[in-house]
Amino acid sequence: MDLSHTHFDFLPAKVPTFYFVGVTTGQSGIMKVFPEWAKHLGLGETPIRGIDCRWHDDPAVYREVVKYLKADPLSRGGLVTTHKLDLLSAARDQFDELDPYARLLGEVSCISKREGRLWGHAKDPITSGLSLRAIVPDAYWRETGAEMFLVGAGGSSLAMTTYLMEQPAEARPRRIVVSNRSPGRLEEMKKVHGKINPGIRVDYVHAPVPEANDAVLPTLPPGSLVANATGLGKDAPGSPLTASAVFPKKGIVWDFNYRGNLVFLEQGRAQREARRLRIEDGWVYFIHGWTRVIAEVFHLEIPTSGPEFDRLCGIAARARR
Repeated sequence: MDLSHTHFDFLPAKVPTFYFVGVTTGQSGIMKVFPEWAKHLGLGETPIRGIDCRWHDDPAVYREVVKYLKADPLSRGGLVTTHKLDLLSAARDQFDELDPYARLLGEVSCISKREGRLWGHAKDPITSGLSLRAIVPDAYWRETGAEMFLVGAGGSSLAMTTYLMEQPAEARPRRIVVSNRSPGRLEEMKKVHGKINPGIRVDYVHAPVPEANDAVLPTLPPGSLVANATGLGKDAPGSPLTASAVFPKKGIVWDFNYRGNLVFLEQGRAQREARRLRIEDGWVYFIHGWTRVIAEVFHLEIPTSGPEFDRLCGIAARARR
């Protein structure tokens, strides 16, 4: 098996170590942020190491990654991005326990150890909810009649829709639209939504080309939120929309990514004044996503708001610069 593209040696860790399983982990701001957070949180010089897997990598690669994390005594666990669905599909039998969201969604975004047992967690329904509420209050949907369009049906969209479906009707959009290039992910999402079954309207759009995403935008009422839940703009260049796309008036343009060429975000900024848009990147999502995983892996209490959370945000911002 060729593991050279992972840029990882799979040698036993010499000190307690935290991991990041992604695509281009070396470019992530967490590589500078985590060491500063570790000092602040009392974890000392605990290092973070990246393991780069290709999009939809060979299942054997995911199995090797999980096998390593499970067997190595000083490997504490880590965060999984991009590969959340594929990794669990390939290596489900290697986990001793899965949390309820991991079982429901069929994904793992956090790997931890408890009493010698390997746990898989799906943290995104929690972190996506925290991130969304930092952007819009619960009453926003009822007061504006706005809808949500999630471009991409991967783990992030599945998590966001799961979070919203668990909210009362007045605290969620009246309609959610989810698009994806391949119909398979949409079908998988429908199955999960059927298990939750809150009666919320979800339109599933097969969008093999960006023009199909463009066509959804005119159907959205003013104030609607349009989110880039794909890896485009971070893990791969480009945007899921064409240059001709027109966002809904007074809408919110939210890119779940915070780094990369961020073409989607730039498309929103170009229309900000004319369409009276709010532009949000993925930085708050980044903070919540990582702090929830760190809390789980190292068995820490990390608040999601308040002075201590603000201190962590400040540390991250300074390290990012």
